[in-house]
Amino acid sequence: MDTLQTLGMRLKALRNERRLYQRELGELIGVTQRHYQKIEKGEINISALTLCTLARYFEVSTDYLLGLSENRSSL
Repeated sequence: MDTLQTLGMRLKALRNERRLYQRELGELIGVTQRHYQKIEKGEINISALTLCTLARYFEVSTDYLLGLSENRSSL
């Protein structure tokens, strides 16, 4: 599995844990629901700043989101 797919799967899982809609996360990072949907599907890349925003929001590390670590801790 590539990094974009891993990122998408982890974002989707975190979003579902918090019972959020794609639209809400899109608003958080300043994109449309469709654009955010493509991120979750692993179809498009995101900037480092967007990655950091999402990591802070979900209180996880960027390494976790990218699949470089199984540890969710942001510390």
